Amino acid sequence: MGPELRKVPKVKLSVGIIVTPRFTLSALGNFVDVLRLSSDEGDRSERRNCDWRMVSDTMSPVRSSCGLNVQPDQRLGDPRRFDYIAVVGGLIERSAEVGPAYQGFLREAAQRAVPLIGICTGSFLLYKLGLLDGYRCCVSWFHHNDFLENCGGPEPVSNRMFVVDRDRLTCPGGNSSAYLAAWLVERHVSETAAKKSLRMLNIPDLKGPEEVQPGVPLKMATNEPTTRKALLFMHQNLDAALTIDRVSRHVGLSRRQLERKFIDDLGMTPSKALRQMRLDQAEALLLTTGKSLANIALESGFSDDSHLVRLFRHYRGVTPNTFRSAAISNPTQEIYAGS
Repeated sequence: MGPELRKVPKVKLSVGIIVTPRFTLSALGNFVDVLRLSSDEGDRSERRNCDWRMVSDTMSPVRSSCGLNVQPDQRLGDPRRFDYIAVVGGLIERSAEVGPAYQGFLREAAQRAVPLIGICTGSFLLYKLGLLDGYRCCVSWFHHNDFLENCGGPEPVSNRMFVVDRDRLTCPGGNSSAYLAAWLVERHVSETAAKKSLRMLNIPDLKGPEEVQPGVPLKMATNEPTTRKALLFMHQNLDAALTIDRVSRHVGLSRRQLERKFIDDLGMTPSKALRQMRLDQAEALLLTTGKSLANIALESGFSDDSHLVRLFRHYRGVTPNTFRSAAISNPTQEIYAGS
């Protein structure tokens, strides 16, 4: 057994981490902090249950997308000393910029049956190396088209928090990084430790891979920068009294210009797109939470629960309560009028 195999102490869960140039700091931080807070009974960052090491071929600092640098802990060595190897990506144009040493390390990990984790655009790199062939892959709704254009692979999953497909685990970053780490902790350490870490990070609930990824519906996906900016602004302000005039000002267009752009890019007006987002948000909350209709209406941008009921019935063919009840009774069936 080589020296690199002895460097990770005996713990219940160990993860080796590779970060690509201009990686996303929050994706790394959320993932690692769940491991850190799950590793002891308090908040002392003691590595009793979990261990995490950033590995590198040069040991040089790596700059994140926000400009902050992180310092690797260990050289690449033998991947078998870890239970998992995670790749954290960031800016798409830099996500594949890793040298032959990293590529060889990841391929060796796969050959030796060490499970691989793709976080944020880390999954782009794994796919380009052929390490996701035959596996389902989860990416952000925002990068759905980017994945298809850059990787040319099969349709990725962009409506779930994360995907676990045998020995490949992928997530889009953000809070999903924390949920994926908590899923690992629950299986290797304990459910109590996983829930404790999320509570200390003020991240609600322990979500599994079946939970819906919040985001813009995929049928609204576009690569046109102004339309994407408008869609993202809408999604970030779903619970606000948002007007199309305000969206237009945010992207620097007149209302008429924005409407023409949406019709050209998406085949629908901004008002229809916003309504669709709100209905989809309400549907996701009906499926995944026990919140009241009043709370769901507020979180989805409707004026009140009667407004939600009226529009939901008109566009979905059933009332929200009927939809929720039917979903509980038939979780795999489409729940709409005539289904």
